[in-house]
This record gives sequence, C-alpha cells and structure tokens, in this order.
Amino acid sequence: MVTQLDNYVGEIIEELRKLGLEKNTIVVFASDNGPHLEGGADPDYFDSNGPLKGYKRDLYEGGIRTPLLVKWPGKVAPGSKSDHVSAFWDMMPTFAEIADTSSLSETDGISFLPTLLGKEQKQHDYLYWEFHEQGGKAAVRMGNWKAVKRDLEKMPHGSTELYDLSTDICESNDIALQHKDIVHVIDSLIELSHVKSADFPFSCEAADKKHEK
Repeated sequence: MVTQLDNYVGEIIEELRKLGLEKNTIVVFASDNGPHLEGGADPDYFDSNGPLKGYKRDLYEGGIRTPLLVKWPGKVAPGSKSDHVSAFWDMMPTFAEIADTSSLSETDGISFLPTLLGKEQKQHDYLYWEFHEQGGKAAVRMGNWKAVKRDLEKMPHGSTELYDLSTDICESNDIALQHKDIVHVIDSLIELSHVKSADFPFSCEAADKKHEK
C-alpha cells in the first residue's frame, strides 16, 4: 500500500508537469488520523505510530499527530522542516490566504502560510479535540502541555491526565498531580471549547450547563 500510494502521488506530480502547472501548484499530503485497528490491521507490525501512544479514535498523540508534506516549487524550501503546531482547521485559512481571498465562514483556524514561506508565524493559544464515542473523550494541547480526559459520559468531572510533550512524547508519565495549576487552566479551556451538538452527542456536564445559560 505504501508503494501504491507513492505511485499515485507520482502520477499527480507527473500530470501537473505535463500540463505545465507544476511550478504554480502547491501539493499537500496529509493523513486525517493515526494508524487504525479496523479490518484486521495490525499497526504494531510495522511500528506505525513509532514512539507515539494510541491509535485512530484515541486523543493521544498516536491518534491525532500526523505527517504533513508540502511541495511548492519556488516557495517552500526543499528539505525544510518545521515544528509548527497546526490542525486541519488551519487548512481553509491557509488556502484562502494563498488564493488572496478570505475564508468563507468563521473559523478557529490560523493560516500557516508564513511557516511555509519561512516567515514569522502566529501560534495557537491552544488546540482542542473531543470524541463522542468510546465513553467520551477530550484533549487540549497548550504549548508543550498535553491533557487528556476520558470516560466523560460517566465522569464529566473526572481526572485529567497531563503530559509534557517536550520531554515525554510517548505520553507515558502523567504529571497532573505535580502541575495542578496547569490542569485547572486546561479544564477551563475544555469547558470553554465544548459546544453541545445534536449530530455528535457528547456529555460534558460542566460545559453543557455553561452553554445552556
């Protein structure tokens, strides 16, 4: 499948070259989630998530941290790398800025075009995720701090796991008890960020009450 994927991307690049569009086209390759367990797949066989913890549908890094590769001749320096933290909701404002237009709707996204061009980049104050299945989960990344809450349907005020990704990319050392001030801030961000949805029912009691007022 990796070989097949490489061939498909190569076909796209070759077609752009034939049409004379290669130097005026940005090609972006990304994944929507980490490795999965569905259909008999065994992500551990090829060590698909490397040192990262978790798989698809997890809010640990193994489930949500994915590669992003960009080819943009004359704009993105070949072989360049970036540690900029972004998410899929940054795509629309990025493409809108590239096209010199405005986003079509309100978004929490931030254009990462400056990063692509090697310029100074605005950063997110934090990123928020939630998943309404498997008992309800929520996660926040704030700088190098990463927090995860699980089983929110049963325990909306349950414990918060806290990790320092700068020293613990594996999310193996929960340091919530040592940083109660950070946990308090992140719990507040979860309440602020969660919005009730009929399409994606998700129990987060404190936040639901906040939005019902």
